[in-house]
Amino acid sequence: MDIFSIIKLFGGLAMFLYGIELMGDGLKNSSGAALKRVLEKVTGNVLIGVITGTLVTAVIQSSTATIVLAVALIGAGVLTLKQAVSIVLGANIGTTITAQMVRLMDIESNGSMILEFCKPSTLAPIALIVGIILIMFVKLKFSKTVGDIFMGFGILFTGLMSMTGAVSGLEESEAFLSILEQFSKVPVLGIIAGLVLTVLVQSSSATISMLQALSSTGALNFAAIYPIIMGINIGTCIITAFYCFLGSSRDAKRTGIVHVAFNVIGTVLFMIVMSILQHNAVFGEAFWVREMDSGSIADFQTCFNLITAVVLLPFTNQLVALSKFIVKEEKAENYPHPELLTLDSNLYISPAVAVHEATKAVSVMGEVARTNFHRGCDQLRKYDPSSLEIINTDEDCLDQFADKADRFLIGLSKAVESEGEDRQLDMLMQTVPNFERIGDYATNMVELSERLVEDKADFSDMAQRELKLIFDAVDEILSLTIRAFADNDNEAAKRIEPLEEVIDDMVMILRDRHTTRLKQGVCSVSTGLVFMEALTYLERAADQCSSIAVMMLARSDKNILHNHYDYLRAIHAGNDQVYLAEKERRRKQYIEPLNEIH
Repeated sequence: MDIFSIIKLFGGLAMFLYGIELMGDGLKNSSGAALKRVLEKVTGNVLIGVITGTLVTAVIQSSTATIVLAVALIGAGVLTLKQAVSIVLGANIGTTITAQMVRLMDIESNGSMILEFCKPSTLAPIALIVGIILIMFVKLKFSKTVGDIFMGFGILFTGLMSMTGAVSGLEESEAFLSILEQFSKVPVLGIIAGLVLTVLVQSSSATISMLQALSSTGALNFAAIYPIIMGINIGTCIITAFYCFLGSSRDAKRTGIVHVAFNVIGTVLFMIVMSILQHNAVFGEAFWVREMDSGSIADFQTCFNLITAVVLLPFTNQLVALSKFIVKEEKAENYPHPELLTLDSNLYISPAVAVHEATKAVSVMGEVARTNFHRGCDQLRKYDPSSLEIINTDEDCLDQFADKADRFLIGLSKAVESEGEDRQLDMLMQTVPNFERIGDYATNMVELSERLVEDKADFSDMAQRELKLIFDAVDEILSLTIRAFADNDNEAAKRIEPLEEVIDDMVMILRDRHTTRLKQGVCSVSTGLVFMEALTYLERAADQCSSIAVMMLARSDKNILHNHYDYLRAIHAGNDQVYLAEKERRRKQYIEPLNEIH
């Protein structure tokens, strides 16, 4: 094997790796919503988890990606450790799909037109032609995504054929044959070779495919190859464990440990059984020295992973217990809102899932901001120093989450490709600062209440009743906004702007009234200033809700997306009967009772 063959081999490997990544990305983008639904429906049933892990890995073409995604979903609260472990078992089975695809290399057409079309030498260029047409000339919604799938498939097989061509003639190499003979005599060397090669290549699918390419030489026999395949399975779990241990959560590390334990235990058991069978020449001598082609390599890998999963499936609880024994429990931190700790860059593996989990986390942020703002308003009505700690703690949580969410969403924007997810991401990026500001107003209200305490002042009975009514209106618009956001309810979002306009009217009325009271000397200047500033923060909180609602509606309406102000100007002008009816209902709910306060 000369230098040019080596270059051709590694060039083919590079094409194969890029092709499988491109195809996997296309499959993920085209099935992102379905992938999200499947992962959310994983229950405590271990068998369902195994099936889910198999299907997800078959789609995204990477067991490592599936397991890293499962780890991220543990942190997001979607999966438990036991559910993630069942997905790990399934991921090992799903990763064999690529090898089963590669077995197409064994097809012999024998003059059959249909079989000739099924051969990679025909399928690869056809896939590349279809892919490039979809990407460059078709401008439909999913044309690029589907084009990526075809291009990935074509590049994958082109790279595989390049590797196959590069290794032709190796069957005549004495050094190569000597190495294979050593693997046959000392299986542990094969395990180590498979492990090391997989860690270097960072892909078990690519390593198996290299074996399948080598099988074209006719020099590979069963006794030499089966230990390598088991080493490959250990290699891929070491890669996964590395990614899992990069995570900060204990359950992430435990998942990596379970994957290693699963593959190591499976390999040890299999090697014991296979050694006994080989030593006693069970199945006959010919069985152990039979020639391996790409199909038989794929079949053995699938059988190995299936049998290992079936044998170890009943011991899932023990595997979880082992991982917990190795990674000990630590004293739990008393973090008030763990739901705000769920954003993990590992979710980028599936942008659809990442966008969904980000939306859930931002919904929680909104609820925390609303609750804290309500506490701040209560301080203004009746000062309670015992509540200050929780208000400040939640405000810190909101600030920390906002910083983390900004970084997460900016990173996610580089992975998102579909227009719908891109618009949802834009909406999230603008919603986070709006919710953060609502949380800030809680501390502003506390500062106002402290000023009243320092001045030993209080609002008049009339001012108290006025504040209660506008507090109720603002609390309702906050609740309505968070429900609309969490439920992705555009109809509810349309009801926000009429209420925001009524709150603006209430603020104007209350400012006029309080100015009159100040002139009449009914309340002090310090009390009057606090009242006026409180109205400002209430009005701004309602404005943030309006901004969120407009961004929600803009996702499905390009006219709103391109010019928010024209949309607001049009409905304020009275051109929308639904808006007018809702505004009138809100006026009866809040303006009429306000006018009755004397």
